[in-house]
Amino acid sequence: MARATLDRLTYRYPGAEASALREVTLRIDGGLTVVAGPSGGGKSTLLRVFNGLVPHFHGGRISGRAEVAGRSILDTPTRVLARSVGFVFQDPELQTVYATVDREVAFGLENAAVAAAEIPGRVEEALEEAGIGHLAGRPTSTLSGGERQRVALASALAMKPQLVVLDEPTSQLDPDGAALVLSAARRIAGQGRAVIVSEHRLHALMGAADQLVMVEKGAVSATDPRGWRAPRFTPPAPHPAHAGSDVVCASAAAAGFDGRPVIERLDLAVRGGEVVALMGPNGGGKTTLLRLLAGLLPPMAGTVERLQGRIAYLPQNPAALLHRPTVLDEVRFTIDRSGEDEEAAAILAELGMLHVARRYPRDLSSGERQRAAVAAVLPGTPRLVLLDEPTRGMDAGARGALVRLIDRLREHGAAIVIATHDAELRAAVADTVLMVAAGKVSAVADEALHR
Repeated sequence: MARATLDRLTYRYPGAEASALREVTLRIDGGLTVVAGPSGGGKSTLLRVFNGLVPHFHGGRISGRAEVAGRSILDTPTRVLARSVGFVFQDPELQTVYATVDREVAFGLENAAVAAAEIPGRVEEALEEAGIGHLAGRPTSTLSGGERQRVALASALAMKPQLVVLDEPTSQLDPDGAALVLSAARRIAGQGRAVIVSEHRLHALMGAADQLVMVEKGAVSATDPRGWRAPRFTPPAPHPAHAGSDVVCASAAAAGFDGRPVIERLDLAVRGGEVVALMGPNGGGKTTLLRLLAGLLPPMAGTVERLQGRIAYLPQNPAALLHRPTVLDEVRFTIDRSGEDEEAAAILAELGMLHVARRYPRDLSSGERQRAAVAAVLPGTPRLVLLDEPTRGMDAGARGALVRLIDRLREHGAAIVIATHDAELRAAVADTVLMVAAGKVSAVADEALHR
């Protein structure tokens, strides 16, 4: 029996002019199904059909048939579907309920009335399967975005669902973390259960995929993954040298939380016109370093000095920034507060976002929401630019637009620091690459990047 089937399913969000999904017919059997396609094309909407969030939570108009684990998705409450479908969202920070990792992973089991004596063993097994046994007992508030993503995966695996749905699970993960998550996905699929993974970076998945599903403008088509070919990456031309003044300078600086240093003895200077990329493991201190440079964390020791000028800071979670009625209003808000003379539509056009300018930001797809946040912080000419995982959820076209925007800001003399696991972004924009791990920040040689 198929794990899930959709038959001529059409869905439209409340108030939307066009359908988000159109006449979708799809069968999900055991094994690994990979879902791909451009940002805003309908991938997340398709995935949310399988756990009933579409239409039970989002509302709107729906027609056709949909079944999962032998139940009608349209007629079954989401709380019942949750017993058969484990779901990991693009935004793991929005999934967190409890204050500690163990309680968070146990949450679904408790709600499913699993016997209390059985829960600790299920939690331990799920944590190990997600590669985060070492996080047991940690406060969730201290986790990095990538660590939260793996906790969300463990929460899903603890339920032992028939169908596991992962919406861009590696978007914030370091290479080791991404390999663990994808290995877990392949292992679950090999056990005869069904796994659906939505991803923009397909290289690590296609060799094990049983089905490739393409989603674009609401149209869904299933194809043979053996016909997929990786796009060829062309290394960018070398960047011209820039010799600006130091915009931000840290000297013997330390930063952390609750009296515990995460970064120690940091000596760093970033010049105008320079792009510095930060790489390193999840939880290694990249976000802490950006917050220190931004002035959001006071140094526990040493000093951090900045030239006067606007600081543009993009956090890992773009929803933390977006609070205006429309995307256009978000950009105007920044321009008005900075006192600069620029048309808000200019940066939206640069990022390919004019078509959603009048949309409510939180209604956008994850990739579109990420670009909206980028547009909201980067109009005009900021002096210091700090970007935390800026390509999260972005397709190739959106990433290319971001590279061009970073190059423009560089030419205008901005000092730019980017925390990213995206190797292609680093290759395209970085003048200097630093490794942030175990409280230390060190330079990475060119040859080490290409091993």
